Amino acid sequence: MLYIGIDLGTSAVKLILMDENGKIYNTVSRDYPIFYPYSGWSEQNPEDWYTQTVQGIAELTADIDKTKVAGVSCGGQMHGLVILDGNDNVIRPAILWNDGRTTAETDYLNNIIGKNKLSEYTANIAFPGFTAPKILWLKNNEPENFNKIRKIMLPKDYITYKLSGVFCTDYSDASGMLLLDVKKRKWSKEMCDICGIDEL
Repeated sequence: MLYIGIDLGTSAVKLILMDENGKIYNTVSRDYPIFYPYSGWSEQNPEDWYTQTVQGIAELTADIDKTKVAGVSCGGQMHGLVILDGNDNVIRPAILWNDGRTTAETDYLNNIIGKNKLSEYTANIAFPGFTAPKILWLKNNEPENFNKIRKIMLPKDYITYKLSGVFCTDYSDASGMLLLDVKKRKWSKEMCDICGIDEL
């Protein structure tokens, strides 16, 4: 049997085709752009990820019997924010892990809510690259987009959804969103309330 691995990076999606013994049959890398609309901002179009992933899979498997593919696994860049509306369409470009626009929101979380409370809620403190400060930034700066949000997800989870129709994440990535109660292994109601979103 064969397996496909997808690594959704910041500059490219990298794909690998291998068997159960680790023998590599093919690798593919496909680039997509990063946009810097303002100083310190870093965004990408989630549809670019999906388009390049699908085309990469086609290239990766062009010379094999596709019925032998037994599974697909997806990993990738952490902390980024993808937001969907009620029709599961992307509302705006994804805000990436290396985006630095959330200084005010990060200061609010660490100094007004307080690092002790954040640690109690999530076993973490706020950093500008984390997902929760990005949600607060949207609430403060793009209220029209914020009010359209029905789902939030990480970049690799968007690819998983587009390929499978399933909305999911994993504990490792979720723990870097500043939204997960790590101890209880569930979303933190307190952090969802702070960010102004319904409990996930």
